[in-house]
Amino acid sequence: MADRRAPAIFIADSPALDFLNSVATPVDTPVDWIDSGEGLLDWLDQARFVPRATLRQLRTRAIPDEFDNVAAQARSLREWFRAFLRKRQGRPLTSEDLNDLGPLSRLLERDEFYCQIVPDPDQRRSGLALQVLRRWRSPESLLLPIGEVLAKFVCEEDISNVRSCEGPACTLMFADHTRGHRRRWCSMAICGNRAKQAAHRHRLRAGL
Repeated sequence: MADRRAPAIFIADSPALDFLNSVATPVDTPVDWIDSGEGLLDWLDQARFVPRATLRQLRTRAIPDEFDNVAAQARSLREWFRAFLRKRQGRPLTSEDLNDLGPLSRLLERDEFYCQIVPDPDQRRSGLALQVLRRWRSPESLLLPIGEVLAKFVCEEDISNVRSCEGPACTLMFADHTRGHRRRWCSMAICGNRAKQAAHRHRLRAGL
């Protein structure tokens, strides 16, 4: 169950890659944080993709198994995008890649936004501000913010900066935004430290 597993992992420096990392083998055992409807709701809450109040409202309107069906769609979207990315990993995207983004484009077409005049928290000019909001008509609308971050990723991220952790069993991915692009590990506290320990043991065995 979602509430018994470890918190989801957000180390990718990219919301889109954090979504891909919602299934991972960070150490030894594979974990899928969206393997069910409850898992999906919990992951979206942790990722702050959807307001908590919206998740509560959708829960009250959903029928049995509806969130499970949405979770299955999210997993399919996740693996489609993973394959799309792996095929192009190491090089920037070009306009020629647009033809293969059909599933994402069709998801984006379902999105619904509207504007609302609200008090301006910064109290500029008139004291009012225009806020863009999303309509959450059904549990399937939970896929829309995921589609949005994937779309922003392909349009704004340099795909050549996408890396896979060098940990032997780790499957986590990240965007390497470090100076010199020398990041090797999902986290120094996890795989980086394990690699240091392994190297230390190797030196001891070798008598170095």
